[in-house]
Amino acid sequence: MWLIRKILFPVSLVYALVVWIRNQFYNFGWFKSKSYSTPLVCVGNLSVGGTGKTPMIEFLVNGLQDQFKLAVLSRGYRRQSRGYVQATDKTLVTQLGDEPFQLHKKFKNLIVAVDADRQNGIQQLTSTVKPELILLDDAFQHRKVTPSFSILLTTYENPFISDWYLPTGNLRDSKVAAKRADCIVVTKCPNNLAPKARKEIEKRLKKHPKQHVFFSYLTYENSVFSNTDKFAFKDLRKKQITLVTGIANPKPLVTYLKTQDIQFEHLAYKDHHNFTASELKELAKRQFILTTEKDYVRLEGKLDTLYYLPVRHQFFDDGAEALLNLVKARI
Repeated sequence: MWLIRKILFPVSLVYALVVWIRNQFYNFGWFKSKSYSTPLVCVGNLSVGGTGKTPMIEFLVNGLQDQFKLAVLSRGYRRQSRGYVQATDKTLVTQLGDEPFQLHKKFKNLIVAVDADRQNGIQQLTSTVKPELILLDDAFQHRKVTPSFSILLTTYENPFISDWYLPTGNLRDSKVAAKRADCIVVTKCPNNLAPKARKEIEKRLKKHPKQHVFFSYLTYENSVFSNTDKFAFKDLRKKQITLVTGIANPKPLVTYLKTQDIQFEHLAYKDHHNFTASELKELAKRQFILTTEKDYVRLEGKLDTLYYLPVRHQFFDDGAEALLNLVKARI
């Protein structure tokens, strides 16, 4: 795969040129971007792969839901439906996609909708449920909408400044596009990342004077959950565990479980994987299935011994409060 990506370097140059031209068309107003009276907070990244967008949306929901009537609008990646879909008690995971369904299931008072056409999705939400604030999930590259506040995520291990364009690298948007963000959050950092190292990364990001930079690391619960039960880690050490992941980067989860002295086999699938009947049949033979929260909503009801481990962003210093205050001040 590495060799193929290198061979395709000329294609990445063409891709980079197309991305640059598209952004210039928006920058000069030749392509129109629409603004809305309802505040919009955008969460996104410049690259493909997991940067922690869903945990960031959850962080914002937890911090803002007591003060605002919130809605989340997502594309609904790999869902088996089209157009605008707003979640109800009868909505299936296949109609929303795994990440929006996870949010719908987790936050009972949260309005969750999906639409690949973000302008239409916003119009539908504002004309029907009238939220006070809309969180746009994975929308940084969608220039047809002008957000009130933009949060750009990039990972510690592979920051956008060190990346290259598809298909040789993972960038789907220009590095210069980072200037549009109101703040940059460097995610999945080591939890002992020193202040000096953070300063060095901040310099490399070449932020503009009004741009804020935050650093976060992933934290996990000390228990695993199903809809009806939970187990503490000390009880897991007695079980034969199979870790099943269908996420872009399972490395932080694998590393964390090893630090907890959990013995397991790991079955890794591609991001948003739809499990086949034969795969489910094989998984059903395992004694204890542990998975991510995103995978859980796709596997729920298909396996008997299925548990998930919740994950969330933990900010360094007072980053969590500072970020929420920035959002509140803007909207």
